[in-house]
Amino acid sequence: MAQAQYHGTVQPAAQFNSEADAAALRKAMKGLGTDEAAIINVIAHRNNAQRQEIKLKYKLLHGSDLIEDLHSDLGGHFRTAALALMETKAVYDAHCLRNAMKGLGTDESVLIETLATRTNQEIKDIVAAYNTAFKRNLEKDVVSETSGNFKKFLVSLCQGARDESPAVDQEKAKREAQELYEAGEKHWGTDESKFNFIIASRSIPQLKATFNEYAKIAKRDILSSIDREMSGDVKRAFNAVVQCAYNRPVYFAERLHHSMKGAGTDDDALIRLVVSRSEIDLAEIKQVFLASYGKTLTSWIEADVSGDYRKLLVAIVGPN
Repeated sequence: MAQAQYHGTVQPAAQFNSEADAAALRKAMKGLGTDEAAIINVIAHRNNAQRQEIKLKYKLLHGSDLIEDLHSDLGGHFRTAALALMETKAVYDAHCLRNAMKGLGTDESVLIETLATRTNQEIKDIVAAYNTAFKRNLEKDVVSETSGNFKKFLVSLCQGARDESPAVDQEKAKREAQELYEAGEKHWGTDESKFNFIIASRSIPQLKATFNEYAKIAKRDILSSIDREMSGDVKRAFNAVVQCAYNRPVYFAERLHHSMKGAGTDDDALIRLVVSRSEIDLAEIKQVFLASYGKTLTSWIEADVSGDYRKLLVAIVGPN
């Protein structure tokens, strides 16, 4: 089974010069006033690896920390988005997870969106970055902040041990589709542990095959069954993995739409989604967004936010 090919909107700059970029950023923040356009021109058009080089070169040449200088010179959501771009992917995800769990209450949607959609290596990198940045154990924090079957599923995902083989075992797909049916739709009550075991451990191509077999047995798709059989956060978490198995850009297009629909904007979610997908699959997410909602992602952002914050997000997302 062929794996889907995805593309980011941010590509490595072809004529990259970290020294010139560091100098341009220094000039943009030196003296009175800040040249926000110059900052956007650099950070939105370099990939993450190049931005890390710029950070090192900036400190080497100017004797100050680029993150600290950006923090002191910028403000509001523009600053939040700019600083998000300057972190490594794992460190940024680790910060998002910590912010979702610290203080009163837990933002379960961030836990789901992050842990249910990352690769094994990405999960391992996040766990390491979380420990380095906060001197805390990610799994222990997840256990203390969540409960029940939702907690068990997130603990499974924290292991970063999903099978990542591209091969599909069709007989196993038929067998496990039957097991899922018997654990849910066939009987009164739901055995969430069976769903946990299969959805947390099987490869994405294998899950897709299993879900296709499930639809033949149950006469409805797996998302419909999960909606009928489960509730709350564990339902949303299972659904996230299932949606990503079927079509990952659809899941993220829905999350982006959710961050902007209705009154007000969930800026933290909007920034997190745009930044974290910018080098992975944002090109396909844009296509799905347009097909699903009748307007481009860029036009939604332009209508929803303003100022340099808007200019930065639009530069990352790219033209209509």
